Amino acid sequence: MFDAVTALTLIVSLLILVALGVHIAIALGMTSAMGIYFVTGDIRVVATMLGSTAYEALRDYVFAVIPLFMLMGEFIGKSGAVTDVYRGLNRGLKRLPGRLAIATVLGNALFSFVTGVSIASAAAFSRIAYPEMSRYGYHKGFALGTVAGSSCLGMLIPPSVLMIVWGILTEKSIGQIFLAGVLPGLLLTALFVAYILLVALLRPELVGGGVDRQAQDDSQAQDTSGDEVSLAAFLTSMAGILAVIVAVLGGIWYGVFTPTEGAGAGAFIGLVLGIVKGMRYRGIIESILSVGRTSAPILLLLVAASLYSRTLAMTGLANAIQDLFLGTGLTPFLIIVVMVVVWFLLGMVIDSISIMLLTVPIFAPIAEQLGYDPIAFAIVGILAIEAGLLTPPFGLLVYTVKSAVQDDDPSVTIVQIFRSSLPYWCIILIAATLIINFPQIALFLPSLLF
Repeated sequence: MFDAVTALTLIVSLLILVALGVHIAIALGMTSAMGIYFVTGDIRVVATMLGSTAYEALRDYVFAVIPLFMLMGEFIGKSGAVTDVYRGLNRGLKRLPGRLAIATVLGNALFSFVTGVSIASAAAFSRIAYPEMSRYGYHKGFALGTVAGSSCLGMLIPPSVLMIVWGILTEKSIGQIFLAGVLPGLLLTALFVAYILLVALLRPELVGGGVDRQAQDDSQAQDTSGDEVSLAAFLTSMAGILAVIVAVLGGIWYGVFTPTEGAGAGAFIGLVLGIVKGMRYRGIIESILSVGRTSAPILLLLVAASLYSRTLAMTGLANAIQDLFLGTGLTPFLIIVVMVVVWFLLGMVIDSISIMLLTVPIFAPIAEQLGYDPIAFAIVGILAIEAGLLTPPFGLLVYTVKSAVQDDDPSVTIVQIFRSSLPYWCIILIAATLIINFPQIALFLPSLLF
């Protein structure tokens, strides 16, 4: 039965707490506890549900997937393999206009297969790709917009933290969601590359005018010759990354091991690659601590989200919202569009995982009732939520890029990066629209293996 007063109190309280700057996990926990008390009137029930929810959530081995995949990406990122691959791709694309920007997109796509976090991609390529593009006369905004925009691939191409969280929240197969993200990820990569080629042809001044500025000065060319990667280093790094992709994702898709076991195998292979590439004890420990600092808040969020979902069910709010959507008389396509708009708006003020925790328990059942495939809907949702990382005023990827280049180039402004990221935001919207209308783009690979 729907308790309108309690439901409204919970929504208003949650919004006030978030607006006051309370961490989203604490806000969810506080409002959930309050909602359970309002419904049951017994503080002991509140304590029991808090304890049982935390226990049931953290005892599930699937929660280990997140830190293990993040550790895999951290090892590979700090090994220098990503830098080698980027410079190797750049060297192989010399005949293409805008080759540095294209190499950034392709490098991000490849790095996305071994890391589940867009923030990691944005930070890494801000330090790897931006100095190269700046050196060759690329427009600052265009260069950083390319880094920020292409970093979105990190959440769409598996193994993605957002995909894992979506699978946990909806109790859908993480392996299927991983597989469903491959073709949309490659499609988005192709659209990004097409945009860069178009810009390079129509406005060559944005990509350095096609002039290799270093080649104009022999002494400068000698100074930067150390930035070239040897063929052996490139092949070693590429082989290591491909080994991770084939072993981990292939093993999950073909049922050799579970996503949790695959994440563990990936972390081990990433550690081996890091040691081969020169990572030592200090770097290994720093990687582990870094992942711990990043993943612990995510796990806390998931526990709070589980409690929040139970509270919504107890108050009847989730069913009421579903009835509201389904009773509007809108077509299924327009209802999905409304959801995407909500995700875009939320992306302006809160982070991706928080958006997912707040909306997926409500939106996913609605999509299923509309007859939309839950796996394809997951990809649409992840695309829409990921676009929020590029939307002002709090686009997290934009601020990550700004922070990464602040010391080297303080003249770059946030507004400049936001403006240059807009075309990539539009391309993500186009990709989401294509998958809404043609869900087989996402479902083709899962249909072959599942």
